[in-house]
Amino acid sequence: MEIPKAITEKIILDDGREIILETGKLAKQADGSVVVKCGETMVLAAVDAAKEANPGVDFLPLTVDYRNKFSAGGRIPGGFMKREGRPTDEEILTMRLVDRVLRPRFPDDFHAEIQVFIQLISYDGTILPDSLAGLAASAAIAVTDLPFNGPISEVRIIRQDGKYIVNPSLKQMNEGFDLDIMVGASKDSIVMIEGEMSEIPERDMIDAIAYAHEIIKKQIEAIEKLASQVKKSLVKREYCHEEHDDDLRKEITEYAYQKVYDIAKVPTSKQERTNSFDAILEEFMTEKYPDEEERKGKMPLASTYSHDVQKNAMRRLILDEGIRLDGRDNKTIRPIWCEVNYLSGSHGSAIFTRGETQSLTTVTLGSSLDANRVDSVLSQHEEKFYLHYNFPPFSTGEVKAIRGVSRREIGHGNLAQRALKGMIPQDTPYTIRIVSDILESNGSSSMATVCAGTLALMDAGIQIRKPVSGIAMGLITDKESDKWTVLSDILGDEDHLGDMDFKVTGTADGITACQMDIKIQGLSFEIMEKALNQAKEGRLHILGKILETLPSPNQQMKPNAPKLVLLDIPKEFIGAVIGPGGKMIQQIQRDTDTVITIEEEGEIGKVEIAGVDQALIDEAIARIKEITFVPEIGAIYRTKVVSIKPFGAFVEIAKGVEGLVHISELEWYRVEKVEDSVNLGDVIEVKYLGTDDRKKMKLSRRVLLPKPERKEHR
Repeated sequence: MEIPKAITEKIILDDGREIILETGKLAKQADGSVVVKCGETMVLAAVDAAKEANPGVDFLPLTVDYRNKFSAGGRIPGGFMKREGRPTDEEILTMRLVDRVLRPRFPDDFHAEIQVFIQLISYDGTILPDSLAGLAASAAIAVTDLPFNGPISEVRIIRQDGKYIVNPSLKQMNEGFDLDIMVGASKDSIVMIEGEMSEIPERDMIDAIAYAHEIIKKQIEAIEKLASQVKKSLVKREYCHEEHDDDLRKEITEYAYQKVYDIAKVPTSKQERTNSFDAILEEFMTEKYPDEEERKGKMPLASTYSHDVQKNAMRRLILDEGIRLDGRDNKTIRPIWCEVNYLSGSHGSAIFTRGETQSLTTVTLGSSLDANRVDSVLSQHEEKFYLHYNFPPFSTGEVKAIRGVSRREIGHGNLAQRALKGMIPQDTPYTIRIVSDILESNGSSSMATVCAGTLALMDAGIQIRKPVSGIAMGLITDKESDKWTVLSDILGDEDHLGDMDFKVTGTADGITACQMDIKIQGLSFEIMEKALNQAKEGRLHILGKILETLPSPNQQMKPNAPKLVLLDIPKEFIGAVIGPGGKMIQQIQRDTDTVITIEEEGEIGKVEIAGVDQALIDEAIARIKEITFVPEIGAIYRTKVVSIKPFGAFVEIAKGVEGLVHISELEWYRVEKVEDSVNLGDVIEVKYLGTDDRKKMKLSRRVLLPKPERKEHR
């Protein structure tokens, strides 16, 4: 059997690197599959879709799964199980990046189940695969018969020394940058942005996005050329996944629109508003369909049409009258209240409440043993600053099964972590864990996490460089009239029913992180720039509220916070401090209630001692110094005579460290017998003179005694 001939297309990057798209060779039973290769890094994407939608499904059941195969980098998984397990946070974040670009590009009425599988199958240690995943997924969809408003693509851009680097290597990432963004787009519209920045101005952000879009357009051209050579992709499948009742739609619109509009115009809480909207639908259905069985049969479509009425009424209210669901105009921020030190048992805590969104956030300080250890195909490293975000069902008044941490929770936590991490001083010795528990949610809980995180860090006494605040921006547009309005600090309904969710975090001096998802096609750079500038106004307002609560970081840490002391010891003493089988270091830790770690760096042993009681920490330091004692030439030591020999006295210069004071170094005069000068148990001062040819210590007592005057001979 002959090797199948692949269809390929090539993309040339500005620096001369090639990206090759290949189809027709691997995974041919899938609806579509593509291999993307850059250098020796290769990503395989395969797409399958059900022929029909499942009964009762009125949404797009899209699943994006991304995995880094350990074999791709020539590694075997660590741990007991020698196969890849559940996805890592790193893989989940890549899944989200791809999902957020693909999902809005499928037709609204397409409800067949779609699965997109992306695998890193070869990794050369240079090209980061997350920058190729979106390109691979889009190309795989393009060679199928699936209806898709694409293609799309993604690209990663960093700025280093004022220059943009496309799809950077891990080495380039580690060399530093002031901007790192992943941009997803179609030919005519930005769809998704995610990234972190070093307090950059809004204009720089727009320029970077525009640069990324030009690269994406070239990639989309290559996808289109590839798809044009695949026969299956030339005719898209026909489908009918929705059945509608136009009369019912018209009747509900006529009955409910004005009622919904009037309710939306009066500021109410989220629950009150939802209950009022539900009551209108219930009234209509009871009047129209008194028969319960008939009413039940019509309810699914009726709920869809009722939702459409709510969406249209809310959007018209904002566009025509400038009134939002809670009565605000488009720029006003919801009322804010904050409190710090709410939890006395934590090392730092804060409550941040904005409208009906509330985060209770804690900071816990630990030693290097508490660092988050990342072991992946791409890198092995430790994070000494990390943030976890929790979104329990009760925060929205719902009853749901809890099945581990959701992708959304991982994504929101990552965004908040990236927003804050640049503000942690480099010389902070602690491992810092932030946990945000969302207790109420009505929009922008990730941004509440950023604000609460800032306060909790300052409450814990971490001397952050600058406080950070965050805001979520929304957008309402009308194609027919070209009217649009940018909304500051959006509600949950404004996110759900609107056209954009644009989260921006930053200090008073610039942006530190962002995340944007667009639900419409053709978002202009004018709108994006307007949103960024309006976000800055909102961020500064929120920052003012944060600083009213706590103007600066506490200078003292909480009494229960661990204290960390760092010591350097000579490399050759590391074994002595640890002891046989770790007995010595374990004993010191038990006796002093401390946690001690030692890491070797060159010729130095870096010792970290963590504890709560300073006196016990001092004891641990003393015991380590005893073990690692190295006398300094010329230094004077107070010693105890521990042994008398005919040739001199042995003294203890430090615990467990003894040296000989030769009989000739006891006095200026000739000593016939050691006991004529010193006795066992005497405490004497000696000076360390170095070592002799046999590496033995040379100690002298006499050089510290007054030298007798020399008698003149007649």
